[in-house]
Amino acid sequence: MNKNYSYIGISFIILVFGIWAVPKIVKTISGPDLAIIGTVPSFNFTDQNGKVVTNSTYKDKVYVVEFFFTTCPSICPIMTENMIKIQNEFFGNPKVGIASFSIDPEHDSAAVLKEYAENKGITKPQWHLLTGEKEKVFKLANEGFNLYVGDAPEVEGGFEHSGFFALIDQNGNIRSRIDENGNPLIYYDGLDDKGIQMLKEDIKKLL
Repeated sequence: MNKNYSYIGISFIILVFGIWAVPKIVKTISGPDLAIIGTVPSFNFTDQNGKVVTNSTYKDKVYVVEFFFTTCPSICPIMTENMIKIQNEFFGNPKVGIASFSIDPEHDSAAVLKEYAENKGITKPQWHLLTGEKEKVFKLANEGFNLYVGDAPEVEGGFEHSGFFALIDQNGNIRSRIDENGNPLIYYDGLDDKGIQMLKEDIKKLL
């Protein structure tokens, strides 16, 4: 067989295989698609430094939202520990923020939140621990994010709340990874290492 024809044949096979493989490679590199779950409603609260924080504070940023309180005896310490992993992963990136809304604002003043931040190693400038009117915080959680919070006098700590984190894109949309069945996960498990790893990956995708 003519060597030129052999080279042409081999080249053709490589080209066809390359065209077939490219979509798979691109899909692997680009990662999972992210669904839009809804839009974050307007909010206005005060952070641990006494500064007013609104939606515009996070304009053009990817950020993570949680609802917690500083005296929480159960899941909050785990949530904070895992959120610090997010902080450390993106510490030098000003385009990544965190919003932690206290569901016990009567206790969690700006001063209390600042002390909490110092004790927990919260140092990222774009991580705001937020306090304000309790009714507004509850409405933001239950109606704005559909993340349950509520008074629970019979429970240690006095409150019930979700352990999930919400991922927000640069346009204020709540985003979510889509699972293998084509369904959005909605939120990321703030108590689970797997959920935190997925969150890191999806923040990078949005960036």
